[in-house]
Amino acid sequence: MKPVRDVPASAHLSFYGGVAGALAPFLVFLVGVSWLGLSGAPDETGFWPVLLIATAVGLFLCKDKSAYSEAVIDGMSRRIVMIMLLAWLLAGVLGVLLQQSGLVRALVWATSAAGVSGGGYVAVSFLVCVIFSTATGTSLGTILVCAPLLYPAGASLAADPAYLIGAIIAGATFGDNVSPISDTTIASAMTQEANLGEVVRSRLKYAVPAAVVALFVFVLLGGSGTVQQGLRPEPDPMGLLMLTVPALVLTVLLRRRHLMEGLVYGIVGATLLGMALGRFTPADLLSIDRDQFIATGILLDGMQRAIGVSIFTVLLMGLVGGLEAAGLVDRLTAWVRARATSAKSAEWWIFGTVSGATVLTTHSTVAIITVGELAKDIGRAAGIGSNRRANILDIAVCTYPFLLPVFIPTVLTASMTADVIGMPRLSPWDVGLHNVHSWALLAVLLFAIATGWGGRWGRTVQDSG
Repeated sequence: MKPVRDVPASAHLSFYGGVAGALAPFLVFLVGVSWLGLSGAPDETGFWPVLLIATAVGLFLCKDKSAYSEAVIDGMSRRIVMIMLLAWLLAGVLGVLLQQSGLVRALVWATSAAGVSGGGYVAVSFLVCVIFSTATGTSLGTILVCAPLLYPAGASLAADPAYLIGAIIAGATFGDNVSPISDTTIASAMTQEANLGEVVRSRLKYAVPAAVVALFVFVLLGGSGTVQQGLRPEPDPMGLLMLTVPALVLTVLLRRRHLMEGLVYGIVGATLLGMALGRFTPADLLSIDRDQFIATGILLDGMQRAIGVSIFTVLLMGLVGGLEAAGLVDRLTAWVRARATSAKSAEWWIFGTVSGATVLTTHSTVAIITVGELAKDIGRAAGIGSNRRANILDIAVCTYPFLLPVFIPTVLTASMTADVIGMPRLSPWDVGLHNVHSWALLAVLLFAIATGWGGRWGRTVQDSG
């Protein structure tokens, strides 16, 4: 085996075919992901072989194959990637604990017991998903947990199917955007060297107006006027006590404590409270199957949920590492810096580059990491505060994946509508079109950049909104 060797930052890798050769791996990735997405494959594990093939293409096209291999490994091994993997593992455990505790079932029961129906039920479904996604920091987990409960119940509560499924993905979007344990929130804050708690507080000024618009639309247009047989949840008032767990996590993180600390406190709190309420036992948490020679339980189920997105992210960051080693990101940064001559133009460039990276990588967190350094450089040079830069990055990536029909969130949400009694199966197009929150969030962001609303500066460059 050849010894590992460092490649000077100035010595960019060269590819057969020049720039086209350097971009070819991403073209392979985009074609493969689009094909899988349109074929109805919402799980990230289906993308693993595509990423391996794309990486192999990059290796064959690169003239210095050893250097390309090192660049891929460097891309995979960034500190922020390791932080994201830890966050996904811990958040996955917390999410499964809250799911098994019956929190969502209790919220659905409370809504039904209050006599809410039609557009009111659609609006409440949005709020239920807001609570769960903010508590767990995962949009996909929210969809997987909430959609099977909320969507079937709409048949007996006179809800419009398209707006109901739109409300579910909209609520999942909200938490992905503002939760302090969301991967995009963590990535946007870290890449811009911003305080996590301050970023969350400053982001509410953008997210809340969009949520208010979504609530109004869901109430106004969410009723179908027809009642059919559907799912009615069992009474579960005690399950509402589990709301204290996400409240604990949010309080810890907003007090500027470490992310790992907040997640561990949440896991311990959910475990103790869940057992006290009789929702699970120590054996449910972790047990040994001696016949199969394996360990099973809720804790492992939660960690396994993070495997798909974790391996997908590691492989994709390797692909990004090869792209960066080719010098294309440096050239883009220099090109953008020369054109970002004012604070407003810098914000438009930050928005444009992260939007392009989102479409190119089909992954919100990877898009933020890919252009994070560029956003920090040109934003600082223009006097834009760290919170404001982080907000532009995060809000932008919380729109397209929840609107366009080739991204995992819309495909996954559409798959949740299959084989539901009394409710129609909807397409990813229907899902994205009726995600009012993401549309409103995009409008709020464009307005903020165009007018400067929300504040570009503040007390200091680092503290502005």
